[in-house]
Amino acid sequence: MPGSGPISCLGPWPKDVGIIALELYFPSQYVDQAELEQLDGVAAGKYTVGLGQARMGFCSDREDINSLCLTVVQRLMERNGLSYDSVGRLEVGTETIIDKSKSVKTVIMQLFEDSGNTDVEGIDTTNACYGGTAALFNAVNWVESSSWDGRYALVVAGDIAVYATGSARPTGGAGAVAMLVGPNAPLAFERGLRGTHMQHAYDFYKPDLMSEYPVVDGKLSIECYLSALDRCYSVYRNKIHAQWQREGSEERFSLDDFGFLVFHSPYCKLVQKSLARLMLNDFLSHPSPNTETGPFTGLDAFRDIKPEETYFDRDVEKAFMKASADLFETKTKASLLISNQNGNMYTPSVYGCLASLIAQQTASQIAGQRIGVFSYGSGFAATLYSLRVTQDHTPGSGLDKLVSSLSDLKVRLDSRQKVSPAVFSENMKLREDTHHLANYVPRGSVEDLFPGTWYLTRVDDKHRREYARRPVDDDLTAAPELVRSSTAPEHIPSPVKKMPRIPAATHSLTSERYQGLTVWKL
Repeated sequence: MPGSGPISCLGPWPKDVGIIALELYFPSQYVDQAELEQLDGVAAGKYTVGLGQARMGFCSDREDINSLCLTVVQRLMERNGLSYDSVGRLEVGTETIIDKSKSVKTVIMQLFEDSGNTDVEGIDTTNACYGGTAALFNAVNWVESSSWDGRYALVVAGDIAVYATGSARPTGGAGAVAMLVGPNAPLAFERGLRGTHMQHAYDFYKPDLMSEYPVVDGKLSIECYLSALDRCYSVYRNKIHAQWQREGSEERFSLDDFGFLVFHSPYCKLVQKSLARLMLNDFLSHPSPNTETGPFTGLDAFRDIKPEETYFDRDVEKAFMKASADLFETKTKASLLISNQNGNMYTPSVYGCLASLIAQQTASQIAGQRIGVFSYGSGFAATLYSLRVTQDHTPGSGLDKLVSSLSDLKVRLDSRQKVSPAVFSENMKLREDTHHLANYVPRGSVEDLFPGTWYLTRVDDKHRREYARRPVDDDLTAAPELVRSSTAPEHIPSPVKKMPRIPAATHSLTSERYQGLTVWKL
């Protein structure tokens, strides 16, 4: 079976369905936020301290949403030694729309052509930053349904987050995440434990279909995010209380019952405030909190406040950020590596946080832990759910493989190229001017891309996009791999500087039979 568990573990439906493998891609260039503060003429620390951001990754005109997703999918397949015929569902979550009809998923299907596998369900899913989570839920539901044919589901979340010149621009970023979903996963979904809240609001939206830039109501966006967090946490707690009561337990659920928490991260400071917000919820819902000792010490003055009146209450925010400081250090801070160093990736954001958390732990440190995951998308849609990490952290286990696959995250971040804020601004202007042009050949450098990166070679007179892949090997004298197209131009990049090589696959893929299905096993 997919994952690390034996086939005897299976019940009437696949057991421990969840994330088996995870791959993350971010651009090879970034701008320093402290330098961006100087260019923008704002006070020192406005972006680095006020937002909690250090660096922001960005794409030149050589990369678009299709190329990001092609790159991350092929990397996941190669690094895990997977064959394309082992995938039965592929779904993409994105809000970066370059075509109002053709899906990103259909572009990715070009990677499947040599395998002959066209029997792949799924399509694109869109709602701001929530699309990746909706795609992930659909994949899990497929594996647990009567439609499952024994193969993996593959979920891709990718976006390019760019803003017009102004106060929102430093909250941008770019990247993509690919997740392999199946049974006996090292990160298993806890069945029945999802708290969801959906509501109508114009906090962030993109009405201009000719522009990459959103319309943002910053204050309303924060209010929607925090109110959704309150509602989702309340629903989640009610559901887990009901489960515990059926099992004969009357214990109260609190933040202490999460081993770790990861959040959708528009910027790092909001995540820290969000953890404090959950502590506020624990405090207000507790029938008799101890304000003399423990985490609620000195908070008695806030006992009668109403949560909906505190979204911008600095006294409440400061008090509960201080009270939750230790929890933040142990449960959440490690998850902000990618967010701090690369910025907001929109749909992949929360899964970049999950990858960051795993990358900085050993398998034994996270084994058996419950990881809370809060996903938010403007408009707005949100869910708080939990993953249970397998207890098996032995060498060669699914968890050991997952942790090992992400262990190079810091090295990859450090290998990127820093560019000046002026060059960054020039790239943003170029994207703005050429975003929807036909008969366009990108001007960005291929040589600066990571090895193995797919990139845009041209847009023809009918807006059809063609791509090539930069060779994986450090010796880049060979021609790049081209997406099949009778009109694809020949393009051979010159030799370039060395970048980190993608580690070779350490897994093998086999299949076996289960209840009449051919199922795949790493």
